[in-house]
Amino acid sequence: MSRLKLGRVAVLGAGVMGAQIAAHVANAGVPVLLFDLAAPGGDPRGVARKAVEGLRKQTPAPLALAERASLIEPLCYDLDLARLTGCDLVIEAIAERLDWKEALYARILPHLGEDAILASNTSGLSVARLAGCLPAARQARFCGLHFFNPPRYMSLVELIPAPATDPALLDGLETWLTSALGKGVVRALDTPNFIANRIGVFSMLAVMHHTQAFGLALDEVDALTGPAMGRPKSATYRTADVVGLDTLAHVVKTLQDTLPDDPWHAYFRTPAWLDGLLAQGALGQKTPGQGGIFRKEGKQILVLDPASGTHRPAAGSVAPEVAEMLAEADPARRFARLRASAHPQARFVWAVYRDLFHYCAVQLEHIAANARDLDLALRWGFGWAQGPFETWQAAGWQALAEAVRADIEAGLSLAPTPLPAWVFDGRSGVHGPEGAWSAAARCAQPRSRLPVYGRQLYPETLQGEAAADPGVTLWENAELRLWHLPARDARIGIVSFNSKMHTIGTAVLEGMQEALARAERDLDGLVIWHAAPFAVGANLLQLLQACQAGAFEQVEQVVANFQRTTQAIKYARVPVVAAVQGMAFGGGCEFAMHAHHRVLALESYVGLVEAGVGLIPAGGGCKELVLRAADLASRAAGGDVFPFVQNFVQTVSMGKASRSALEAVNLGFAQATDDILFNPHELLHAALHRARAMAEAGHRPPVPRGAVPVAGRSGIATCELGIVNMLEGGFISEWDAQVGRSVAVALCGGEVETGARVPEAWLLDVERAQFMHLVHNAKTQARIAHMLETGKPLRN
Repeated sequence: MSRLKLGRVAVLGAGVMGAQIAAHVANAGVPVLLFDLAAPGGDPRGVARKAVEGLRKQTPAPLALAERASLIEPLCYDLDLARLTGCDLVIEAIAERLDWKEALYARILPHLGEDAILASNTSGLSVARLAGCLPAARQARFCGLHFFNPPRYMSLVELIPAPATDPALLDGLETWLTSALGKGVVRALDTPNFIANRIGVFSMLAVMHHTQAFGLALDEVDALTGPAMGRPKSATYRTADVVGLDTLAHVVKTLQDTLPDDPWHAYFRTPAWLDGLLAQGALGQKTPGQGGIFRKEGKQILVLDPASGTHRPAAGSVAPEVAEMLAEADPARRFARLRASAHPQARFVWAVYRDLFHYCAVQLEHIAANARDLDLALRWGFGWAQGPFETWQAAGWQALAEAVRADIEAGLSLAPTPLPAWVFDGRSGVHGPEGAWSAAARCAQPRSRLPVYGRQLYPETLQGEAAADPGVTLWENAELRLWHLPARDARIGIVSFNSKMHTIGTAVLEGMQEALARAERDLDGLVIWHAAPFAVGANLLQLLQACQAGAFEQVEQVVANFQRTTQAIKYARVPVVAAVQGMAFGGGCEFAMHAHHRVLALESYVGLVEAGVGLIPAGGGCKELVLRAADLASRAAGGDVFPFVQNFVQTVSMGKASRSALEAVNLGFAQATDDILFNPHELLHAALHRARAMAEAGHRPPVPRGAVPVAGRSGIATCELGIVNMLEGGFISEWDAQVGRSVAVALCGGEVETGARVPEAWLLDVERAQFMHLVHNAKTQARIAHMLETGKPLRN
């Protein structure tokens, strides 16, 4: 089946979700028409225009690059509906009112192209009922398309067919969403709130019930239901504030109104204290002046005390003995200890899990095609580390099933409904090599065979699923593996780091040199790839230990070896492609900069951040920026290199990292010719193909550069003026100023005449000398120690 080719997309509704969906479509380079009601006075397109302007200011940023806002055209229904004629996909994202949606469909239908797709971003209304608002001839081109907030960052999109939806349309949309927008798509059944909200909100309601039952405070519960349970830092009550208490209440009301026969129906209601906040207009983060469950006053975070209705300072924590249980490595032992404990926090955690397992098992056949879809929906839509079923399976299926059954029979569970018979059929779980259990079909179902998933060589897998091809190891040491995938391309090698956070220490440097030598001898190309992060930089612990031992000569040797390694990447006789995802900081950025080509996931955060630990880049990063500045200057009128150097000096001195792969190009850490993919699971596929194409095109390493002009002493002096102004203004410390001067020296080519021409080797010597000057100082060593201890920079 050919892929959908969407030339223009329209989004109807410029509220929070509509505007952010438009932003992410624009991130993908697709022009978007953003519609809303005409403003009551002044500019009739003012509502949509204000929404677009707001996208530039929001945090986290909906736009991967602020300039992408220019792809979003603000419009209004009264004046611009005729513009819909040229749109291939129209996404309706207005408020969850069936009558409002029906009225809007009637307005837009005359303007839709014959083949245009109409999709509703409903979070829980019946897609069949929405389709019924359309003429029969239009229903084949209609479906539900439920994004999760914020659309740029949350992977999940639930794709919900209407009864008459064309199956080919669904396949095309799933392919486009997966590859073009980087989404994890789950085909959901047309049931109230679909999969993720049905289970996720039930879990929140169970938490709220057990909060009161066990006498716990709201902030105490958030301490328990966040990372301690493998869930996001926002946990439960802060998540409610982020989503919006009104939105949460609406989803709960949908459950209440549409599921009268659900055995848990009595719990589909919001607690009185939440109703009180709604009555006050305190909706959470969307009402910053009033807050919601949490409220900020100055620097202090306050939390609601439901008993008094007032807010108090938040200080909830997990009891040490419960924290120790939650940290238990063996899942079976962890759950056994929680269930046996008399501590109210432990009893609370067990009760929340028990009722979640119970609800998922009973409702699986009604809400999802299989257990995999349910688990992935919770991973991708709510940010859980594991879905409910894989958590259960990891802890020992039958033992946990018996524990849940015992609690049901003892009247401890929220509902008396027994677990389904299939739970006790001797199984060890619901995920296995043959697929995931479908309670409705009574069999295991394999993953989708859509061609787009063939691009995901290592997709996100669930507990118990068949492992992907591990490849064949060609060579390895303690921290680096050279391997290949004969089934894909036996002559393109893959280099993967095994070090913690993929830091670059001696073993990685030596391994990279060996991998390059073997690739030049035996292979056609090389890809540097592993799961995120790409690399967080040099091994700071090794560096600090060497400094503390006074082994500065050894440190300089390591720095020189780092430079030799990046130069070996740059001048390799086979193409080297860096597949970058997540953090590529410091030395990781330098490895990527020296590769012949980069394939970057959109969510790649790339930068030379050494200034944060009192150092400058010395693995060739400064040298590469000097060369890039010289290239830019050669194409500019006058050929003055300093304006380009000045931008790089500011970026490196501030330790600035890109907030997306698109921004990495703007900052000079990647090239406009690099590939940017939205789905990180496609990186290796694309990188292997890129390396193969480069090899087939007759790759030759770059010719070593001749001498290039540098800014020299006058450039350093100009940078120093800015540094002095920052210092006198109290914006930086004296040691920040010293680090900034070293950056200026390295990027201006050293203490030479302005316009002097210097070779690459000179630039490497200058950056290495400045690095060694800084690393000798106790203040830099203190910064390194502080970063290792706290993960945060020290401004001494």
